[in-house]
Amino acid sequence: MKNELKIVGIQADLVWENPTKNSAFFEQKIEKLDSDVDLIVLPEMYTSGFTMNPKNVAEKMDGFSVSWMQKIASKKQTAICGSLVISENGKFYNRFVFVFPSGAIETYNKRHSFTLAGEDKVYTADSKKLIIKYKGWKICPLICYDLRFPVWARNAENYDLLLFMANWPVARIKAWDTLLKARAIENMCYVIGVNRTGKDANNYEYSGNSLIIDYLGEEISSLAENEVGIVSATIFKNKQERVRNKLGFLNDMDAFSIKF
Repeated sequence: MKNELKIVGIQADLVWENPTKNSAFFEQKIEKLDSDVDLIVLPEMYTSGFTMNPKNVAEKMDGFSVSWMQKIASKKQTAICGSLVISENGKFYNRFVFVFPSGAIETYNKRHSFTLAGEDKVYTADSKKLIIKYKGWKICPLICYDLRFPVWARNAENYDLLLFMANWPVARIKAWDTLLKARAIENMCYVIGVNRTGKDANNYEYSGNSLIIDYLGEEISSLAENEVGIVSATIFKNKQERVRNKLGFLNDMDAFSIKF
């Protein structure tokens, strides 16, 4: 088990529906990272932006982007993750992909479709929550709109780190900041939220506001609005466990079941 985990989130102005250019941008940023990074987090639909035209960018799991992630993970000996459009069995998914340094893969399909944009009409939602075990840490990945649903995020699995990747517009950025901190506080866990910047083809504006938060809701690392760059922090499992044991809040949470 590793007590310390160095995590990095990369905030970018995504090129619309262009996996090649987006991957090249991220690769340049990743090349400059220190060699001791344990986990790199990319935004939601990092290859394309939040498109409702999946046929333009959809890939298979053995396609360019997942292979690129495996190449990066192997070269840098780090885990890397982000969501992208995947086509499988005649359906399209907004799929989170986590690649281990070994090249092994775990995936999570976005649970909550963003109906305001018609995501539910284009992409297939799933009902399987994923807990990743990595270097002695338990990591729960969720995608953008999932942030608004605390029951789905509830820490019933005793996870240590909650990941959110998003294309969260500037018009509702206050909710992004507030809900990320709420998820950290109520689940007594570290949270990293990685958003995009810029303007997409639908003229939706994004200010980024990516940040890393500790188990008490305190910001550890953040980016200024519209800044292209990284958030990074070294997080400590023993510190989190010490506070959890002292306060005991997770011991008092309600039991529940989720119906689909």
